[in-house]
Amino acid sequence: MVAGKMNKLNVLYEDNHIIVVEKSPNILSQSDITGDEDLLTIVKKYIKDKYNKPGNVYVGLVHRLDRMVGGIMVFAKTSKAAKRLNEQIKNNVIKKTYVAVLDGILSKKEGTLVDYLYKDEKLRISKVVDKNFKGAKKAELNYEVIGYYNDRTIVKINLITGRYNQIRVQFKNIGYPLYGDQKYGNKNNELIRLYAYKLELLHPITKEVLTYKLIPSWEELKNETIIHRL
Repeated sequence: MVAGKMNKLNVLYEDNHIIVVEKSPNILSQSDITGDEDLLTIVKKYIKDKYNKPGNVYVGLVHRLDRMVGGIMVFAKTSKAAKRLNEQIKNNVIKKTYVAVLDGILSKKEGTLVDYLYKDEKLRISKVVDKNFKGAKKAELNYEVIGYYNDRTIVKINLITGRYNQIRVQFKNIGYPLYGDQKYGNKNNELIRLYAYKLELLHPITKEVLTYKLIPSWEELKNETIIHRL
């Protein structure tokens, strides 16, 4: 899909309980005060049109991606499925794996980042603070370097927590902002190189393990060796 355009929804899986789709960069996960296009509304329209449903269509939002970030998302089609998916999120059963491109050469091949983040609601940014700072929340992720491209580092990231702008802020904090991140200090007029490429969950009804993967079409990922490591 073209960034910013969702005329045709890319559906990876759908049944009576859930729908798994791709979110393009620069699309909101859900509506906000801007009134711009959002994925939740797009999914509702898709279901309404496909099944010719009258009235309002129920679609449950159980997780989000930053507006500028693309990747795989799951939505609930029933309140029962939404409740169970929310429980999976709370208990870290749902696994979201990201690929990102960092500005600079990160020499440490793998590691864990643990910080305390504070979300400034007024400025809509997160920042690293002392753990005793009022409103601070623990943020943790694991990363693995899977390759390099020019003066950039390609990393695979497993989120342990899901804080606002967490990946972007934590890598910025260690001196390696995400390539193309206009918000946190890498202003190069490129789309941010952050993508939720893999999603693993238990089906909320059947308990079957479901795994979905999509590799973004970035220039940094044209090397088959790197793709194989994702």
